[in-house]
Amino acid sequence: MTTPQTILKYGKSILYKFVLAVVFMSLAIVSYAIYDSFIRTPDVALTEEASEEEDLNCSVLGINLHGTLLTYIPIQNENNPLVDTDIVASEEINYLIKQANDDPEIKGIMIEVDSSGGLPVAGAEIASALKNSVKPTVAVIRQSGLSAAYWAISSAGRIFASKNSDVGSIGVTTSYLDNVAKNKKEGNDYVQLSAGKYKDAGDPDKPLTEEEKQLFIRDLNIIHQNFIADVSANRDIPAADVRKMADGSSVLGEQAKTLGLIDEIGGLREAEKYLEDKIGQRPEICWQ
Repeated sequence: MTTPQTILKYGKSILYKFVLAVVFMSLAIVSYAIYDSFIRTPDVALTEEASEEEDLNCSVLGINLHGTLLTYIPIQNENNPLVDTDIVASEEINYLIKQANDDPEIKGIMIEVDSSGGLPVAGAEIASALKNSVKPTVAVIRQSGLSAAYWAISSAGRIFASKNSDVGSIGVTTSYLDNVAKNKKEGNDYVQLSAGKYKDAGDPDKPLTEEEKQLFIRDLNIIHQNFIADVSANRDIPAADVRKMADGSSVLGEQAKTLGLIDEIGGLREAEKYLEDKIGQRPEICWQ
């Protein structure tokens, strides 16, 4: 049987050991701090100095346009279907373009593209920023430069792509999965509670009426014409010619060059050479 005295004695033993442990731990922390100050600090300083030197040598800002193009990065949470996808935001790219234009040390801007598209507004925003850049701009399409992503870089001063790159896809879609039959099978009824005839148009849990469908098609056609007009102006291609190829399909690099959608077959090395000729010095690219 354990007595109160035994517990008290055991407690004192634990307290004594605990104090000793704290003392030894404190000495170890102090020793490491001294070592860090006198031994490791020079290495940190050298690292920071090297980083500053690298920044000073930077003459071209490199921007990655990878993944789904949106206007902003959505707040990530478990209910957001875009949480685990690769996303790039036009507001961030436009900010970087502005920073590059305001920085006297930056002589040019390079955008590397690998994206199947995204939102039309995001594409138009970046295209406008590139068009108004006071610094030379160049875009390099890796595997894909499609739809809104192509719209975004259509105003770059020069566009390079591989022979095997997917380019173009000048079209617009807002298709969705209709859940009506599934809901009916599972015994779910759609209860409409909305003010305004078309307020719940496009809800996948209710049938899309013909009137609603025509509204969506109307807007899709308007965006499509805006897309065509921007590509025509940005690439200096007659609108009629752009309209002929604006069926939503993509083409490979060689055909894209023939159609005027890109300027050259090439990659990062060729794009660097282009910028070197533009800025009169070997480009040192800092990627963001």
